[in-house]
Amino acid sequence: MTTSGPGPGTATDTHCPYCALQCGMRLRPGAGPEPVEVLERPGFPVNRGALCGKGRTAAAVLRPGMRLTEPLVRDSRDAPLRPASWDEALDRVAAGLMAVRRRYGNDAVGVFGGGGLTNEKAYLLGKFARVALRTPNIDYNGRFCMSSAAAAHRRAFGIDRGLPFPLADVAGTDCVILVGANPAETMPPALRYFRELRENGGWLIVVDPRRTRTADQADLHLQPLPGTDLALALGLLHLLIADGRADKDFIARRTTGFAQARAAAMAHWPGRVERITGVPVTQLAAAAAMFGEAPRGMVLTARGPEQQSKGTDTVSAWINLCLAAGKAGRPGSGYGCLTGQGNGQGGREHGQKADQLPGYRSITDPAARRHVAAVWGIDPDDLPGPGRSAYELLDSLGGDGGDGSGGGIGGNNSDGRVRALLLMGSNPAVSAPRAAHVTERLRALDLLAVGDVVLSETARLADVVLPVTQWAEETGTTTNLEGRVILRRKAVDAPEGVRSDLAVLHGLAARLGVPEGFPEDPEEVFEELRRASAGGQADYAGISYGRIRAEDGVFWPCPAPDHPGTPRLFLDRFATPDGRARFAAVTHRPAAEEPDGPDGDYPLFLTTGRVVGQYQSGAQTRRVDELNRSAPGPFVEVHPVLARRLGVAEGELLAVSSRRGRAVAPARVTDTIRPDTVFMPFHWGGKGRANSLTNPALDPVSRMPEFKVCAVRVEKAEASAVTDAAS
Repeated sequence: MTTSGPGPGTATDTHCPYCALQCGMRLRPGAGPEPVEVLERPGFPVNRGALCGKGRTAAAVLRPGMRLTEPLVRDSRDAPLRPASWDEALDRVAAGLMAVRRRYGNDAVGVFGGGGLTNEKAYLLGKFARVALRTPNIDYNGRFCMSSAAAAHRRAFGIDRGLPFPLADVAGTDCVILVGANPAETMPPALRYFRELRENGGWLIVVDPRRTRTADQADLHLQPLPGTDLALALGLLHLLIADGRADKDFIARRTTGFAQARAAAMAHWPGRVERITGVPVTQLAAAAAMFGEAPRGMVLTARGPEQQSKGTDTVSAWINLCLAAGKAGRPGSGYGCLTGQGNGQGGREHGQKADQLPGYRSITDPAARRHVAAVWGIDPDDLPGPGRSAYELLDSLGGDGGDGSGGGIGGNNSDGRVRALLLMGSNPAVSAPRAAHVTERLRALDLLAVGDVVLSETARLADVVLPVTQWAEETGTTTNLEGRVILRRKAVDAPEGVRSDLAVLHGLAARLGVPEGFPEDPEEVFEELRRASAGGQADYAGISYGRIRAEDGVFWPCPAPDHPGTPRLFLDRFATPDGRARFAAVTHRPAAEEPDGPDGDYPLFLTTGRVVGQYQSGAQTRRVDELNRSAPGPFVEVHPVLARRLGVAEGELLAVSSRRGRAVAPARVTDTIRPDTVFMPFHWGGKGRANSLTNPALDPVSRMPEFKVCAVRVEKAEASAVTDAAS
């Protein structure tokens, strides 16, 4: 339980291991079953001491009985995992990687990372892939988080940072449109800013197919069909322009491309948008008036509009609305993305993404390649080019099957498949779209090596499992949703037999013939990261551990030690060559897969999301009793009209089927969802695995899968069908 003040023993200021708020907390050596006690840290400006249930119980996963404490290996594909020494485990991984490289070439090995890894781990993992393995095939689960928003942000503003202003600015604006976000469940301490917004006289408009706990706080809730957010944004822009609320002076001074965006919006008149989205014209007009009349305003998006096969264009349409209203590039206004994972921002800035090098540099830019290669002490020509995006990488695993394709760069890998994978900090057997297919691909690998804290569903498939340290057992930086670089500090020693991810990469690199360049000390890694990022868009050159401690975090870009950091971007100019923001001429198109009518095989929409008691794939939170009491297992949320049609009551089992798979979970009957839509949280594996249903159709720009909308059939299920639904 959280307490409000320090007590006996030394307390360590650090941060929560979960979402992108990276809430400040204080850890003190525990006197009970927990290794440490979680205390409030009121001085940290993001959460001001508040913690959600996940943060308050974070110490539970540090218990030795909760987590892995020794390496595990499998003697053959069908043999069980058994304990092993670290030397045996690392030797097995290195030998397996080398064998695949010799036989098939460098691009037959891959690396898959996670948005929860610290900046130091993300940086060194990207370096490991490109220097020690010399493979282009590295990506991470952050691709599934905010890649569409990142692509749209760069398209419009020339740079991507989740929020271009501190989160506290939300409370001081006049109108916020919150699109596909439910912070009441996903990041509860952030909800105070939206409450303060309304207490200060501002308006909150929430766009969500469900009436969530966040929507209950809104002045206006727009409830569109899943997958129609793009049309909704275009309709609001149409009304803004038609009603004379566009800021012509701002458009002329600070933007380009308005004429083309205006023409696209004019093709989305209110009546047409109502037919597409199901949102009444009266509500569209009210939302456009509220946002247009507000002196200052913000649009904030999350996974709802982003996890679509048109997610980049959808976010671009919401950015267009900000630009046309003159609500960008000035205090109290702008577009922002509520990043999900703890280090989703920093994780992509420094080399885990297939197309990026540290500092948010493009891997195809010759100058970027020269700069990073010089820091790494290699020839730029030895750097591989861009690899596959996350789902494409997962789909390419194993010697046969899958839908992916690619060309080999050496050996006999003519089919371009990845046959050995090092995976750290991710659980794609639960979190990836078309998850049953991804599980098959993981099983088809010649070698799967997993570094993790717990034996997740993915780790259970591995040939080698490497037990690694977690948040309170190590020091390292993360970058929160505001672009604030913060420092997690070590508060407790890891159990004997556990090593850091940096030590794992050091040991593997040495075995692969690269004994230098992979230090185990996180501050040493960060100092190299500073040099590698210098001059890039995400410039950390002026940030040090000492500055972070002294300043409660430093906002990037920060190019020099005497630079104050940049809490607010775009106040003077946007990060484009001409300093102007760019409108995008986007138009609505349907989801990749929509219901096929009331008499069809798949007549309903499915959308997915999170609940307050669990986090991401649930690999850690499902082990915490207090969290399981509030969120004990999967469920299918259905409207009472649909429940009557199905003849199902609260708690009875439902089978949800798509063209990719089937999931079974109890019904939760509520009028907070549309009658044509069902909702499932994605935190569980087993027969309740929501992502066995989801569609891997990819956005052409961001390569984001379409998690948020697909067509399904729902019917009553037998009790025997759900024996492991909550496993």
